[in-house]
Amino acid sequence: MSGVKLLDLGLKTAYDELFMDDKGREENRLPRIYEIPLSEIDDFPDHPYQVRMDEDMEQLVESVKERGIITPVTVRPKEDGRFEMVSGHRRKKACELAGLGTVKAEIRELTRDEAILLMVESNLQRSTILPSEKAFAYKMQMDVLKRRPGRPSKENSRPVGADLMGIRSDAILAEDSPDSSRQIQRYIRLTYLVPGLLNFVDESRIALRPAVELSYLSENEQEDLLETISYLDSTPSLAQAQKMRELSKEGKLTVEVIESILSEEKPNQREKISFRADRLRQYLPAGISHRETEDYVLKALEYYQRFRERQKHQQER
Repeated sequence: MSGVKLLDLGLKTAYDELFMDDKGREENRLPRIYEIPLSEIDDFPDHPYQVRMDEDMEQLVESVKERGIITPVTVRPKEDGRFEMVSGHRRKKACELAGLGTVKAEIRELTRDEAILLMVESNLQRSTILPSEKAFAYKMQMDVLKRRPGRPSKENSRPVGADLMGIRSDAILAEDSPDSSRQIQRYIRLTYLVPGLLNFVDESRIALRPAVELSYLSENEQEDLLETISYLDSTPSLAQAQKMRELSKEGKLTVEVIESILSEEKPNQREKISFRADRLRQYLPAGISHRETEDYVLKALEYYQRFRERQKHQQER
């Protein structure tokens, strides 16, 4: 552990515990916090959660500059002598942006599966989680549970233990999740979407239920759908997605069929006219917000219409 510095130097060795009272032994088993160089910590493989450069990150960086890291990150040692981040990717990035060379970290001996469960569980506490992040996180948890033969004992309520007794993995995940087992299944289906369609789900352009139906299309069919969405500027409703899934199962979902389905008028659909913001901005007064733009354009059109009517009236005279 080159460059690693133990912060709590008051902790004793296991041999010293022989001469401690119960309180001393309990304190000796508390997590040890180290200062680890950022350059020696690798990201978690296939980490499902994004480290976004948003307002929250800016605030975290400022907090780190003023007070340092309050909650240590969690890492596990690797065979090559380096460390792997388990919990704290955002805090590590904030330290980098703040210009720090090290980060406070708890080193824990964890197996790959134990690290996955801890990584997912700690990140589920985030205030904002994208559908794609939940999708891959739940899938990683599910894969761990499928590799384990057992259900946790009563003393260990975490879903990592001894005898599953025929209980489905998604039901076990639901015990400690804000989502039901059915909802967890839906999220995991999103991992079968091509990246472009998954981005539409994250951007709320495609809702979860239609996205689940689309996940059953072949990769080529999904790419055809993505291209059709781009030039028609129309995303599928649940009914349209279900129709595509059925036609895909029958081997009848061609590009022409996809275009025909997306061209159908959806219930309560209204005609929409869109403008590029950069084309409108040159005609708008400074200070007009995005929300006020529609009212301003409508008033301008009303004024123009009255102007044309006056011109027509003058010509008739």
